[in-house]
Amino acid sequence: GLDYVDIFYSHRFDPATPLEETMGALAQLVRQGKALYVGISSYPAQQTRDASRILGEMGVPCLIHQPSYSILNRWIEDDHTIETCGELGIGIIAFSPLAQGILSGKYSAGTEGTRLEEKNSSLRRAELAPNVLAAVDKLSAIAKRRGQTLVQLALAWVLRRPEVTSALIGVRTLEQLKDNLGALDNLTLSQEEIAEI
Repeated sequence: GLDYVDIFYSHRFDPATPLEETMGALAQLVRQGKALYVGISSYPAQQTRDASRILGEMGVPCLIHQPSYSILNRWIEDDHTIETCGELGIGIIAFSPLAQGILSGKYSAGTEGTRLEEKNSSLRRAELAPNVLAAVDKLSAIAKRRGQTLVQLALAWVLRRPEVTSALIGVRTLEQLKDNLGALDNLTLSQEEIAEI
């Protein structure tokens, strides 16, 4: 029932479809007034660069990239997508900054009553390997020293990068929302803390 959406994403790079075709579809949505803006999600660095160029040639800017990004998932640093976005003026809105709740610390006590027990959960047991849970415990200690919850540290870590314009959070309760918003009280991380993380 909407006349248009604010932003429309190409949510995954598809190597079987020419990028010109995908970006052409996005540009067409803007020209038709069906979307005000377009963005991409989960595109690697080179495909981000190519998508931005193609859209630019069509007169439509690529405004945002929505990758998964967290302390535990740094692929956009490893393949330089984050620097590419900064260079091209594309904002980043990180999804899953709490690594599907792993960085809330709730899995340290086991999985009963958590999303891992849900039938259609996208979280896999392998993501809760002992080394991951040990890392979460160490991160919790850093957060405590900073006077923060682990959630607040995880969000501050994602938001520390100037390329990151926002982080998508998912909460189920008002308390979780307040905890997430509490990250705004202490976003500054020292170089020593970043190195330790």
